[in-house]
Amino acid sequence: MSATAAAPAGANSGTPARRPGVVLAVILVTQLMVILDGTVVNIAMPHIQQALHFSPSSLSWVQNAYALAFGGLLLLGARAGDLLGRRRVFITGISVFTLASLLGGLAPNAELLLAARVLQGIGGAIAAPAALTLLMLTYREGPERMKALGYYSLVSSGGGSVGLVLGGMLTEWASWRWGLFVNVPIGIALVFAARRVLTETAPETGRFDVAGALTSTLGITSLVYGFIRVAEAGWTSAEVLAAFAIGVVLLVSFVLIERRVSHPIVPLRLFRSATRSTSYLTMLLVVGTMFGMFFFLTQYLQGVLALSPLAAGLAFLPMTGLLFTASRVVPRLVARIDGAKLMLTGSTLVALGTVWLTQLDAHSTYLHDVVGPLLLFGGGAGMIFIPLVGRAISGVAPQDSGAASGMLNVVQQVGGALGLGILVTIFGTASRNSTSVVPREVLVDGVHAAFIGALVYAGLSLAMIVISVRPWNWFRTEPEPVESLAQMEAAPSTTST
Repeated sequence: MSATAAAPAGANSGTPARRPGVVLAVILVTQLMVILDGTVVNIAMPHIQQALHFSPSSLSWVQNAYALAFGGLLLLGARAGDLLGRRRVFITGISVFTLASLLGGLAPNAELLLAARVLQGIGGAIAAPAALTLLMLTYREGPERMKALGYYSLVSSGGGSVGLVLGGMLTEWASWRWGLFVNVPIGIALVFAARRVLTETAPETGRFDVAGALTSTLGITSLVYGFIRVAEAGWTSAEVLAAFAIGVVLLVSFVLIERRVSHPIVPLRLFRSATRSTSYLTMLLVVGTMFGMFFFLTQYLQGVLALSPLAAGLAFLPMTGLLFTASRVVPRLVARIDGAKLMLTGSTLVALGTVWLTQLDAHSTYLHDVVGPLLLFGGGAGMIFIPLVGRAISGVAPQDSGAASGMLNVVQQVGGALGLGILVTIFGTASRNSTSVVPREVLVDGVHAAFIGALVYAGLSLAMIVISVRPWNWFRTEPEPVESLAQMEAAPSTTST
């Protein structure tokens, strides 16, 4: 593959055209590291809980601290690349991420681990948008870029599977801390490679919407905190009520700020399209279901079925294998089959898989009771995400294309954190009200209630798809118009997490 000598339309400047193969390798490894970090600690959760004395409800912050910081600051990170130069911002993000990984691995208590996870999310939010933009600038539009984007999509969809297995291996053979330490040598190598092969892009003129980024991120964080604290403090707790009130005030402030600033981090005109708005909401619900399934099924596999961390990571391979396959097959199916039909079928499969998970108890087995739901999740989610991305970015004005794609990533991370926060509340309440005193049975009661909550999420996702897709379009002989395969593959998929 050869690099283009000029930036694509709409880009400002100097493309990183030197040694494009090495540039692509740097970008792919960066994407893998950022995606992998969302799942590599998932398998280690029981060990982290024991080592740092997390409560069952507060344990979810190990996941949510990263997701909220990453998702909430992603658009600000993309803006930083525009205004300051992508190479500089990329190297800064990787450096922050690497330092945070080292601090997280060394963390002696829960508070410092969560601070490191927030810092990791900030580093990822700075580096990831710059990496994708550098890829787009390196390869000219056409087969070369399509091939590069194919590799990028492959890493995005397969990174979660790698993280689960790698997390299991490191936790079982060394320590959960190595799930964080592993990023350090990789990050150092990326910084050195980026300095040698990336060319700086000319900065644009404009302003940062810092107020919008902070109010949106802190508002969602406050709501998630409120839901998680409900599990321990109850709905009438002053702390919980204050968290919800602060969250609402901050989010209202965010909307008012975005209406007035000259360079909003989220142009509100994106939500004028009913199709786009419902696509964002559907994505939020689907990802909430997926995050909850990952988190609580991990607890069940190790706490009830007594699987080792490595075995628990390998246990997810049936699902991630189907997700990986779908990322290769579905883009081609969309060209021939109405995306609405794929979304409806996929959402139905996810709902059925969630129903199956609600049947798990203390006597269930992996082969008989877990593999089936994982296969339904893998096939169903694989059918949903790509057509849903196509609907969300279809018809976007050129000047808003970056913001529309970025919003998808934000919705994925925020939807996962918010969904997990709500399910943790359900889990904590059910565990506290369990009639058993046996820890294993208490865990089963909590996980069962959480999966019922996930089923409500899955049902709402299915309802949103049914409402948003016009029924007469399901039977059309022509495929539903969507954006190009390149645009769909350029949006990182939730299937990785």
